[in-house]
Amino acid sequence: MTTGFLGLGVMGQPMALHLAREGKPLIVWNRTRARTEPLREAGARVAGSPAEVFGAARVVIVMLSDEAAIDEVLGRGTPAFADLVAGHVVVSTSTTSAGYSAGLAADVERAGGSYVEAPVSGSRRPAEDGELVVMLAGDGPVVDEVREILRPVSRETVLCGAVPRATLLKLSTNTFLIAMVTGLAEAFHFADRHGLDRRLLAAVLDAGPMASNVSRIKAGKLLDDDFSVQAAIPDVLKNNRLVVEAGRQAGTSTPLLDVCLALYGETAELGHGGSDMVAVIRAIEARTAAGHASQDVPGDMARDG
Repeated sequence: MTTGFLGLGVMGQPMALHLAREGKPLIVWNRTRARTEPLREAGARVAGSPAEVFGAARVVIVMLSDEAAIDEVLGRGTPAFADLVAGHVVVSTSTTSAGYSAGLAADVERAGGSYVEAPVSGSRRPAEDGELVVMLAGDGPVVDEVREILRPVSRETVLCGAVPRATLLKLSTNTFLIAMVTGLAEAFHFADRHGLDRRLLAAVLDAGPMASNVSRIKAGKLLDDDFSVQAAIPDVLKNNRLVVEAGRQAGTSTPLLDVCLALYGETAELGHGGSDMVAVIRAIEARTAAGHASQDVPGDMARDG
């Protein structure tokens, strides 16, 4: 049975390539045609439109940049939407708000289709290695089918229950990821300002209990000033904003992510929109250069010192 795939960006292309290399029928579409060439070479059929994908595949995976792109590609809000999704399984691997995902699920089901949330934890490297963690939410039998389809891209799949619980779990995961990488960048900046060898810092972190695949990869990028994209600044900014907005809606405080939101916004304003999230170190450096070092030390910390 043919599977469809819409969106071949930083994450979508390696995910689709894993599916194509399984040797099962795959039809793909991307707005920028050049991104489809590796899929064609891997044996996938390249469609000229999203409608062609839906015409050939019952299960269609969507990995698009944001909610507006999903609505546009699916024709949501137009008569074409129902014609497109009726009788199909729409699998959203994109990161959106929980409210948006729940609304899309309702619209798909009202049109006679099925909807599965399948956001993923991991950036470009895990996607290339087929090591993503997939969070799944939706109707049981359909979820089982999607779980098997996504097996080549995943190290593990986690069943989350009903929509939008997978999206909420993804936002929880992103809270830790964004705070961790931002903290790593700040640690490197702190070391730089004190004249320490960055490689010694990386060695200590790598040998200690805080080490992880993410810390090792991101520390390596900071060591080499390598800002090539694994998780782009605009995507991190979008995900950070989704976390903060979800927190506000639930009356939940998000103090760390509030600070991170400002920092990633400043990183984009400094012209690093095409860089990996480790470029947040540039915003931290800019704050230091502008004399924004902390002046007030909390009382307990001052006494401890």
